[in-house]
Amino acid sequence: MTFMKTIISATATLVASAAMVVADPALIYDLGGKFDKSFNEAAYEGAEKWKAETGGNYNEIELQNEAQREQALRRFAENGNNPIVMAGFSFASSLSEVAPDFPDTKFVIIDMVVDAPNVRSTVFKEEEGSYLVGMMAAMSADNAIGFVGGMDIPLIRRFACGYVLGARSINPNIEIFQNYTGTTYHAWNDPIKGGELTKAQIAQGADVVYHAAGGTGLGVLQAAADAGKLGIGVDKNQNHLQSGSVLTSMVKRVDLAVYNAFKEGANLTTGFEVMGLSNDGVGYAMDSHNASLVSADMQAAVEAAKAKIIAGEIKIHDALTDNSCPAS
Repeated sequence: MTFMKTIISATATLVASAAMVVADPALIYDLGGKFDKSFNEAAYEGAEKWKAETGGNYNEIELQNEAQREQALRRFAENGNNPIVMAGFSFASSLSEVAPDFPDTKFVIIDMVVDAPNVRSTVFKEEEGSYLVGMMAAMSADNAIGFVGGMDIPLIRRFACGYVLGARSINPNIEIFQNYTGTTYHAWNDPIKGGELTKAQIAQGADVVYHAAGGTGLGVLQAAADAGKLGIGVDKNQNHLQSGSVLTSMVKRVDLAVYNAFKEGANLTTGFEVMGLSNDGVGYAMDSHNASLVSADMQAAVEAAKAKIIAGEIKIHDALTDNSCPAS
């Protein structure tokens, strides 16, 4: 009888212990590496913030090729990681295949919408933050500014359009040069070409060049600084990369999206999440590295526009909806 009680007690303890196990979350970086000083690194910083605050652990992987997208998703789901966060729109097709096979696992995709009951789709209003830095560019230039995008896709044209509209709200006649690095995933990690495009825009008269190009943007900022012109960073605060030569950075809170997902854990709510100016999902960076470049009047004008955008008084066209921009 005592032996049976021991067995029952031990079994109950094992069941209770299993119920208390909390699955580690996982993060999958897009091509370009987690230390790209832009989008992927912002995702990493969000995960690290969660880890520092909670003492928890998470799994991660840096992709080396396209074929690894679905493999990584399935591996983490089979291992019990929950939630699984993907940094980038390119995971959409793989997630659509994998999510139905693991209904008890929560997935988060950043920058794309996947309609599934166990998926959170987090998207940003990049056009709002880009409008503000476009204003700053126009206020810092004589007659021309530039934009260098990474992969030529509607998402990046959303950045470009917001930038154009913001600049033209200050100077309707300003000339704006626009180039994209390519049409494949290599476009996100080609700083040499980013630098070449920037030099060409500067040769045509651009005083400020904004990039939305991931690792390619490092070449944009370097080329602008080398020419004595100004660059504008993206995704995370890149002001320090070329201190005194980066006018500002259009901050996209990928870090916050990852942090929030990890914090909610396996109980996170799914569906559609939009992050914009109204909930600090996007913005512009001010610090000691660019303080001398942005006057009080400039910042006041940008803050006034920000308030009007949040209030709905300024409407910004979303190029993602129709791949067009009324002011280009």
